[in-house]
Amino acid sequence: MFNEEQQCHPLDEFEEVSKEASPCILVIFGATGDLTARKLVPALYNLARDGQLPAHFACVGFARRDKNDEIFRNEMLEAVNKYSRVKPVDKALWETFSEQLFYFQSEFHDDEGYERLVQYLNELDKRFDTKGNRVFYLSTQPSFFTTIVEKLHAHHLIYKVDESQDHWSRVIIEKPFGHDLKSAVELQKELTKYLDESQIYRIDHYLGKETVQNLLVFRFCNPIFESVWNNQYVDHVQITVSEEIGIGTRGHFWEEAGMLRDIVQNHVMQLLSLVAMEPPVNLNADSIHDEKVKVIKAIRPFPVKHIDHSVVRGQYGPGFVDGQPVIGYRQEKDVSPTSNVETYMAMELHLDNWRWSGVPFYLRAGKRLPKKVTEIAITFKNPPSCLFHRSMCGEPNILVIRIQPNEGISLKMNCKVPGLSNAIQPVKMDFLYGSYFGLTPPEAYERLICDCMTGDNTLFARVDEVLASWQLLTPVLDYWAAQAPKDFPNYASGTWGPEAAESMIARSGRRWRLL
Repeated sequence: MFNEEQQCHPLDEFEEVSKEASPCILVIFGATGDLTARKLVPALYNLARDGQLPAHFACVGFARRDKNDEIFRNEMLEAVNKYSRVKPVDKALWETFSEQLFYFQSEFHDDEGYERLVQYLNELDKRFDTKGNRVFYLSTQPSFFTTIVEKLHAHHLIYKVDESQDHWSRVIIEKPFGHDLKSAVELQKELTKYLDESQIYRIDHYLGKETVQNLLVFRFCNPIFESVWNNQYVDHVQITVSEEIGIGTRGHFWEEAGMLRDIVQNHVMQLLSLVAMEPPVNLNADSIHDEKVKVIKAIRPFPVKHIDHSVVRGQYGPGFVDGQPVIGYRQEKDVSPTSNVETYMAMELHLDNWRWSGVPFYLRAGKRLPKKVTEIAITFKNPPSCLFHRSMCGEPNILVIRIQPNEGISLKMNCKVPGLSNAIQPVKMDFLYGSYFGLTPPEAYERLICDCMTGDNTLFARVDEVLASWQLLTPVLDYWAAQAPKDFPNYASGTWGPEAAESMIARSGRRWRLL
């Protein structure tokens, strides 16, 4: 006879298992850069505060500038005071934590420096009992990736997977992983001369955000939503990554990157794959990655002759943000006055598979837009006929998953307005992480660094995900390189992008969501 206990038994294998980070030394290459101060060391401090750092741990900042441990620790204290999600800094905790922070000065290509690094790490192993385990975080310009890995291998700091029984080494690589398909393939080829794929952790901090992690739970633990997560009920999907800031001091970087390379190829495509994927056979990392890759491979390629029909690029000009005048992209520091680099892009995608056939996905990302927001909006189809007068039928139901800020989920539905009339008005049901759980969600880098130390690469990008994304988007980059835009700048700062983006979505009778 069927009973509830038997029904729940098959799910036992999916119960959460507490993960424990192994003893290790984390070496941050490019430790004097902005990422270390704003994200990495504050993340390590918060992990220590929450008891998530290994009991035996040390962190070494590797960079070219001349400084010592004391200077580095003071700089990191200032950074943690400024950027940590938990304030103020606990003085007693910092005193203990800072004793695990060290600075090592060398050039990235200097063999003598790596020889000294070997001796230095061996000494720290003895002092902190870190068992020879290593995490190397490449927070540098991409041009240094292969040089650093080659030097680490040459000086036996990277262990071969089949020969290391009692210790391990892993490498975290910041985006971008290549700048097009060819360069990504070449980078992978160079890295795998010295590293096994299981040792490469390609970081995308969006995957560490609490709301993004919740996507799988939301979809596959709530049959009320998963049952309508298909082309029978969904009209279209919009994914928006909007920022009100400009490019700031990143002119050199942005001139080489642009919006497609910096945001769309990685962050936006990751969100798309999680929204559209099929249920994995289990929660193993490879099973989840397999389904994400299938989504990207199912996206219909852009016909070269019709790229302008499906993809819109833009660049911000002077305007007003929050009531304050701001300059245009071409007036920013280290930017060419005739630059054709995009700071905005929008595209329409179609997935040629059973679940999503006929459902358009609209993606947009931009700088100098009216507000900062990252969200996924699922718009459901209207009923086949309306029992009420056409003017009273209300608006489509929309499910919104907010990644940032105010992480949470909202559902817009239609309700009758109290009174004698039959007036209908859309209302929202809102869930906010912060107000419901009463906790500040961990920063993305906290989760990702911890996962790497435990050997869990679920929230990191696998190489076939990266290459499939580049294969889809490289033809767009090639087309743009051959066809210079004639209307840049084509949207004012503080607006929602170029008119062409509105026209693109309007052709199907739809419109961008008002945020």
